[in-house]
Amino acid sequence: MTSAPPRVAAHEFANAKGAHERTNLYNGRKAALQLHILIVGCGLGGLAAAHCLAKAGHRITCIEAASSIGEVGAGIQVSPNVTRLLHRWGLQDALRAIAVEPEAIVFRRYKDGSRVGYTKWGDQMLRYGAPYYHIHRADFHKLLFDLAEPSMTLRLKSTVVSVDPDSPSVTLASGEVIKGDLIIGADGVKSVIQQTVLGRVNPARPTGDAAYRCIIPTSVMMNDPDLKPFVDTPEMTGWMAPGRHVMAYCIRAKEEYNLVLLHPDDGSVESWTAEGSADKMRADFADFEPRVQKLLSHVNSTLKWRLMDRLPLEKWIHDSGRVVLLGDACHPMLPYRAQGSAMAIEDAAVLGNLFSRLSHASQITPLLRAYEKLRYKRTADTQASSRLNQTIFHLEDGPEQEARDASMRAAMEAEFRMLNGEDVDLTLDDNQNQWADRKKNELQFGYDADVVVERFWAEVGEKEIGSLGQEAAKVNGRL
Repeated sequence: MTSAPPRVAAHEFANAKGAHERTNLYNGRKAALQLHILIVGCGLGGLAAAHCLAKAGHRITCIEAASSIGEVGAGIQVSPNVTRLLHRWGLQDALRAIAVEPEAIVFRRYKDGSRVGYTKWGDQMLRYGAPYYHIHRADFHKLLFDLAEPSMTLRLKSTVVSVDPDSPSVTLASGEVIKGDLIIGADGVKSVIQQTVLGRVNPARPTGDAAYRCIIPTSVMMNDPDLKPFVDTPEMTGWMAPGRHVMAYCIRAKEEYNLVLLHPDDGSVESWTAEGSADKMRADFADFEPRVQKLLSHVNSTLKWRLMDRLPLEKWIHDSGRVVLLGDACHPMLPYRAQGSAMAIEDAAVLGNLFSRLSHASQITPLLRAYEKLRYKRTADTQASSRLNQTIFHLEDGPEQEARDASMRAAMEAEFRMLNGEDVDLTLDDNQNQWADRKKNELQFGYDADVVVERFWAEVGEKEIGSLGQEAAKVNGRL
């Protein structure tokens, strides 16, 4: 059995130190009642939650099983619904230093590389209020760690083995018990906290797919006239094939090229860190066009990740009202819509904004219920959208594939006419290229987690939850 690959050091420009002190969230509002919040898991969602809840005035302890902070080698997509939050958190300059802003998404036939789909991104994404970025996962993790670190206590090498939801507290493998006022399970798809919330193990369903993930230096591409255009004009390129597809894009200011290769599962494991065989990967995609073969010839090592699926949970909150789930622990995403980390970070933003309003313990459970209500449908819809792309991308050659390609080509042709200045209807509802569907994009990318909470509070929350704190204050003689 091979050992897990080492965690990847962040790029030298992935630095957000001081941003925490320079940003002012929630119009400066801090919770009148400070909680000690235990966050289990120091991934992207856990760190975002630590930052937002600290900004809301709470004391944070982050509990992580790993012995060091970092990520493995992989690219990640940061869509406008997340970028707007990161800008709000003071990361705009840091993102520009390490990110690549893709100019378009392009879909191609696997056999010959012919283009069947195209949607302009770049400045066009600004219609949703923020840019779309491609970055390295380790760099993203480092930026969020820089935000969260000044205001949290970090416990590494701390594996949670049990949870007491009533105290509330967690017990570590060492036997140590850590007590708090609220526990947030941000511990991923194999969540221990999820088992506590549900009172049972929630088994995953195999999707039948697995993914190779690898990165190559763009310097080797710049010397090849067939590959150089992928760097000169950074796009997200997808090659679609029967039962398989490849997604590729530049990261780290175009210094590296990220490849994700989806294929039928052949006995891989559900892990972000399991090593795969580069030779086996090349064999699995040997029928793809020559440019893909050239890209894969530069791969020395790869990670292999089994894709599992879980249906939406029946609940995210333990009956005690003191344990709640976030991110992949409650709504794991297939990667076909590039929204897994986005949903976790939105969760964190919603929790932070809600809990900046806490003034009495009687509000804790209602605030958690509001979080679940505000987030449940959006995350379930995004899960469904991701599953749909699995079907769309992997059609067998034949009539359905030809219909898919015709649908994508129609959207592409309309896009080019629009870019040439023609007045074109670009609603393209239910197009097989989901990124060409303006309505879907507006729902996905136009979402602002803070605006959603502010609207909820003005319409419902102040009356139903804010009043609880006022009533408690009256009882205590403070009003």
